[in-house]
Amino acid sequence: MLLQAPRLAHCQLHGSHQQQPDLSRVTRARRYPGCKSSLTTVIDPAQTLEGEIETSSVVEREFLAKAQLKASPAATDMGSTVQVPRNKVLTTSMIAHATNKDVTQGVPGAYSESAALKASPNAEPLPCEQFEVAFQALSQWVADTAVLPIENSLGGSIHTVYDLLLRYRLHIIGEVSVEVNHCLMVLPGVKKSEVRRVMSHPQALAQVDNYLRNSLPGATKEAVDDTAGAAQTIAQQGWRDAAAVASRRAAELYGLEILEDGIQDMENNITRFIQLSRDPLVSTQPEAGLCKTSIVFAPKQLGPGQLFRALSVFALRDIDMSKIESRPMRDNPIVSSDTQAKKYNYLFYIDFVGTLADQKCQNALRHLQEIASFMRVLGSYPMDKEFQKPPEV
Repeated sequence: MLLQAPRLAHCQLHGSHQQQPDLSRVTRARRYPGCKSSLTTVIDPAQTLEGEIETSSVVEREFLAKAQLKASPAATDMGSTVQVPRNKVLTTSMIAHATNKDVTQGVPGAYSESAALKASPNAEPLPCEQFEVAFQALSQWVADTAVLPIENSLGGSIHTVYDLLLRYRLHIIGEVSVEVNHCLMVLPGVKKSEVRRVMSHPQALAQVDNYLRNSLPGATKEAVDDTAGAAQTIAQQGWRDAAAVASRRAAELYGLEILEDGIQDMENNITRFIQLSRDPLVSTQPEAGLCKTSIVFAPKQLGPGQLFRALSVFALRDIDMSKIESRPMRDNPIVSSDTQAKKYNYLFYIDFVGTLADQKCQNALRHLQEIASFMRVLGSYPMDKEFQKPPEV
């Protein structure tokens, strides 16, 4: 989804604003015309595919090239541009001519909209068709930031987003968490006994499975792209035999009547979103308790104890590791040798508490580079330490 004021992109998974950590010490140094970046002499989160930390001069040349490209006549002479209308979904074909400032995935009323507004309260979200469209919009300077779901407390990690993080050279600059509260909604006047099918995002349907089996045992479940999209479709098509599982805001936006609130099977249903930017945040102060760093790496060798060796670089320095996720290496998923049977080849995504300005975190990453064939820092950013309900819009 795109956001319009400041530029922000966010994607959906399926109150009051929490006080965020002080960002006064998270700095962006020199700025260049046409480029939103900044550079300092501390370790930069951007990394090469070989795992070497890029120097500021390398990053500077990259950012200057982007600025020159953006300012060049060829970059601006793209024919007539079109403003993406409100409540329309941004598609890949629309990116080249879009003039909106910020993006998200999922129609208005989606939980991603709440996450985007929490990340940037003054922004106006514009939905994207798919997760990758938001990545493309951000990479192609349509938006300044993107807000994407990365994991849910019930459904687990969002693997598509993890894969896209590796494919695109973007940086995590923040995180927000949103409490998911599902509602069963229908057209006004429709009774629960008239419902023959229930529409929502696949994860939302899974999160209300027990409720649907007990309360609507004869109803058919239909999966759609997002929760609010289900509500929008029912309202537009006038389907009186269908119900949607979505947020209360979706019911308000599309004129639906809520039959029952809080129908999720588990109360603690939280989705964590990450905020992405083309440029990294660079912290000059080691505020380890307020920040988190995300990395991805692959061990040099496969065999007993290799993952243990990699993770020990954090344990030896008392660094709190908050998450680990493995994904098959797309370009080389299976490895074999004359002495070993075929094995899966994995990448490991790790979140740990600390910043790149902290000497012990720098030492841990240097140690990890010695035993990894590939390592990249995805971002170092303020933690969202409190879960909160979607803000009132």
